[in-house]
Amino acid sequence: MKVTEYFEKAQGQTLISFEILPPLKGGSMQDIFKGLDPLMEFKPPFIDVTYHREEYVYKQNPAGYYEKVAIRKRPGTVGICAAIMNRYGVDAVPHLLCGGFTREQTEDALIDLNFLNVQNVLALRGDARQFDTKFEPEPGGHEYALELVKQIDDMNHGKYLDTNIENGQRTNFCIGIAGYPEKHFEAPNIESELAWIKAKVDAGANYIVTQMFFDNKHYFDYVANCRAAGINIPIVPGLKPITKQYQLSSIPRHFFIDLPEALVKEFSKAETPEARRQVGVEWCSAQSKELKAAGVPCLHYYTMGDAPTIRKIVESVY
Repeated sequence: MKVTEYFEKAQGQTLISFEILPPLKGGSMQDIFKGLDPLMEFKPPFIDVTYHREEYVYKQNPAGYYEKVAIRKRPGTVGICAAIMNRYGVDAVPHLLCGGFTREQTEDALIDLNFLNVQNVLALRGDARQFDTKFEPEPGGHEYALELVKQIDDMNHGKYLDTNIENGQRTNFCIGIAGYPEKHFEAPNIESELAWIKAKVDAGANYIVTQMFFDNKHYFDYVANCRAAGINIPIVPGLKPITKQYQLSSIPRHFFIDLPEALVKEFSKAETPEARRQVGVEWCSAQSKELKAAGVPCLHYYTMGDAPTIRKIVESVY
């Protein structure tokens, strides 16, 4: 079933969903199941599975020179989606990236997903590769998520890259996109950010999942700004607890978001790892309760492989 159909069926009740990472190459599906099994009692209607583009590493060849080699450290998104649907009977939402894919590879991936009866995808541009100063699209690939949304929507209307294909099968993907309550770091202002979101909606996007935030005012303001701009699709808040000291600097640096001073002070006062974890759990729980009370369509948790912490938060909310 489509993500948006779950929202409609819930009739205003707040759902819950989780986002997981594929294991590092060499890991197994048991690593995934071990993390998801404790969370399934909360009956998530869908689970997101991230995708990671290739990274460059330098390897020494037999001649002694170093060569730049592209590797994927977390492959397996499509297979993981199939395994999740088979084991739990819930829908899986694979992430699709512009980075690392040509248009033809994107089309082939969508065909595979369609054959597996995957009905939802999250269309993202993706980040720049490590050591790249800016995002570089794959030759023959998409530069912007807007182009990816258009390609998915084209396939939903039976339009394929090969113009000789007539009466091609229409796919039936529900298209999610990312939203940034504190603005994407490359957008010059919030107005520009909203214009890009509106263009994606006009191109066929069906719902938005936000970047993590730690002050609910950012989310509420973002929703209000979207509605004022004519963006009326569901907007799902993305949530992640801070549990470790280094995250006070790493999260703002990597995700270009602010941490509330009250959270920073409480975290800084905690003297042990468990005390810091508890601060993060309580803060995220309070965020969740306020958002649920406001009637958001879904609470979407970035698990990052830490099922026990996410479970503790969800238990306090539901």
